[in-house]
Amino acid sequence: MAAPFKFSRFVQCGKKIVAVGRNYVDHVHELGNKVPTEPLLFLKPTTAYITKGQSIIIPKNCQELHHEVELGVLIGEKCTDVPEHQAMSHVAGYVLALDMTNRTIQGQAKAKGAPWSVCKGFDTSCPVGDFIPKDEIPDVQSLTLTLKVNGEIRQNGNTKDMLFKIPFLISYISGIFTLEPGDLVLTGTPSGVGPVQSGDCIDAAIEGLSKISFNVK
Repeated sequence: MAAPFKFSRFVQCGKKIVAVGRNYVDHVHELGNKVPTEPLLFLKPTTAYITKGQSIIIPKNCQELHHEVELGVLIGEKCTDVPEHQAMSHVAGYVLALDMTNRTIQGQAKAKGAPWSVCKGFDTSCPVGDFIPKDEIPDVQSLTLTLKVNGEIRQNGNTKDMLFKIPFLISYISGIFTLEPGDLVLTGTPSGVGPVQSGDCIDAAIEGLSKISFNVK
C-alpha cells in the first residue's frame, strides 16, 4: 500500500498546478477582458513553485511583471469528473499563492490566440505559503485576500466574489484533467494587479490565516 500523501510537502510531491483565469469580475474589467461563461484554465509546471526564503526572478524577456494574489485549493483525493456536490470531499486544504505573470508575453499571446505557458509558467512564477488544513477554514467562500508591494496595498478582495465557486471549479476541472493528491488549483485573482520591479517586496495574506513575503530580483 502506498504511503499517505504528506500535504505539507505538496511543493515537492504534487504533480500539477491548474489555474483559473478571470474568476473575479472586477479583475476581468480592469484588464479589458470579457466576462467568461465558463472557467478559463491554464497549467503551470511544478517547477514554478518557490517557498519562504526564495526570490521571484524577473524573466529575461519581461518588461512588465505583474503580481496576482490567489487562494490555492489543494486536492486530497484522486477525482475524475466528480459531481459538484461531492467536490469538497476531495479537498485536503488550502494555500496562499501568487500567480506571477509576464504581462509582456501574455499581451502578445492574447493577440495571437496563443497559449499562456510562457507568460504564466516560468521558474519562480508560483510563490506559495504553508498548507492550511481544510478544517481550519469553515467558510472558504468568505476569505479576505490582500497584497502589498513595498508596504502599499495593491489588492484587497474576497473569495465570495468568485464568478465560479470552488465546488464548481473542482467538478469542472476534474471533468477535463484527473486531479490527484497534492495537485493545486489556483482559483483566480481579485482586482488590483499591477507591476513589480527588481528590489520590490511583495507581502500577501489570507486575513487571520496565512502570510507570505517574497522579494523580486
